[in-house]
Amino acid sequence: MDIRNCSTAEFLLLGITSNSVTKVILFITFLIVYIIILSANLGMIILIRTESQLHTPMYFFLSHLSFSDLCYSTAVGPKMLEGLLDKNNSIPYVDCALQFFIFCIFTDTECVLLAVMAFDRYKAISNPLTYAVDMSSRVCYKLLAVVYLIGMVDALTHTTLTFRLCFCDSHEINHFFCDVPPLLVLSCSDTQVNELVIFTLFGFIELSTISGVLVSYCYIILSVLKIRSAEGRFKAFSTCTSHLTAVAIFQGTMLFMYFRPSSSYSLDQDKMTSLFYTLVIPMLNPLIYSLRNKDVKASIKRLKSKISF
Repeated sequence: MDIRNCSTAEFLLLGITSNSVTKVILFITFLIVYIIILSANLGMIILIRTESQLHTPMYFFLSHLSFSDLCYSTAVGPKMLEGLLDKNNSIPYVDCALQFFIFCIFTDTECVLLAVMAFDRYKAISNPLTYAVDMSSRVCYKLLAVVYLIGMVDALTHTTLTFRLCFCDSHEINHFFCDVPPLLVLSCSDTQVNELVIFTLFGFIELSTISGVLVSYCYIILSVLKIRSAEGRFKAFSTCTSHLTAVAIFQGTMLFMYFRPSSSYSLDQDKMTSLFYTLVIPMLNPLIYSLRNKDVKASIKRLKSKISF
């Protein structure tokens, strides 16, 4: 089929709701949330870059986690806010593809990055004497390059397969951003290949990263149990709780979003889940890592003192 005869110049995003009053309430709420996302994640990146005490592998990866949160929430957030004010929330075909591409890169990146951070904690707790060598700057940059490469390859694959489809009849996307599930529902092409690729590639990434986190923490637990002092065990575990919280929230949401039975699939439910991982999680992550981390809190106090001085 000739793609020129079955594609579209633009899509219409139906958004979260059609109720005018609800739109105003949601706009104010998510505007506040997005401002928190920007300030908290930018603040975390600046803090880690400026404070020499935070120039360690753990915080190096944390700064890139904040960068990923910032990028994929920005790919979605402003357009969603615009849609809550504009009755005709259209998005050009190319912009739709670009939005999904950026969103996919950084959600995949975050997924793999959380596994790398678990590996870093394993090295720090299990092999403290060789940690500086094992997680040198060169090793960290190599791991980071692999993380972004996986995100780029996966995003390029899904974007190419999705936007080669035909959209013949309706151009209305029952969502607030360009995501794969509502686009597949909208397409008049055969989407079996797309569904298989999503299940295979995303399933592989999810299985690999979750397995990596679980294996790393099994070794961490074994290492911590060997520590004789209760204070030492508590300190070792406390450095991992923030990361485990972030992993549980992000991976749990992703598994629910893309691996639930098709019989239970609902576009309205999909919107609520998408809101959680596109806006709520990027807001929570910097708060989780700052509120439960003594080094970050101490660095914030030092930075405040410098600014006050």
